Amino acid sequence: MRIGVIQASSQSNKNALLYEAVKKHANGAEVHNFGCLPSEKQTYSYIEVSVLIGFLLSSRAVDFIVSGCSSGQGMMLACNSMPGVICGYAPTPMDAYLFAQINNGNALSLPLGEGYTWSGCENLDKTIEKLFSEPFAQGYPKSEVARKLRDTALLKRIRRSSQIGFAELLNSLEDAFIEKLMQKRDVIDFVLKYGSGEAAEWLKVRTGSDLC
Repeated sequence: MRIGVIQASSQSNKNALLYEAVKKHANGAEVHNFGCLPSEKQTYSYIEVSVLIGFLLSSRAVDFIVSGCSSGQGMMLACNSMPGVICGYAPTPMDAYLFAQINNGNALSLPLGEGYTWSGCENLDKTIEKLFSEPFAQGYPKSEVARKLRDTALLKRIRRSSQIGFAELLNSLEDAFIEKLMQKRDVIDFVLKYGSGEAAEWLKVRTGSDLC
């Protein structure tokens, strides 16, 4: 599994905490940190980051994203507006576990601006630990596994049918918005190198890149 870590610039001071927790608990995974870092001159809102997450997931450059913003809810809502992204909201370890086991999505948003005394850091670590404690999509409770997995598959099919393609979404956005996203070169270059499908092809045309 290839996992990306990226959160809104408003919570850049939590990036190292988030990245280290994912590296610690996502055993056997390849973990990549896309910021946003305190050292970055450009800042990105949760909406802008959600589109970058869309690039990473729609192109299959990564398999899963761990993210967040001040409340965690804005990032969750914005990510769920992206074609092909199913993002959960996990303020507690049990929320993270249930999302992984029942909903089997590909992104998780955390409330990074709430209660960050020592106990907040401990809660974040335990939340990430619980997220990756078992293989995804095993269902919960065990007595309801078949129905839960059937419902999850149906939800994903409905979302695919109800959403436009990622390239079509990008073409509908203002040029100034897209140009700002193009400045996040760690994400853009990663998608160009490892991504495929319409998101990666759209980027290649936009940047004139011949990277595979």
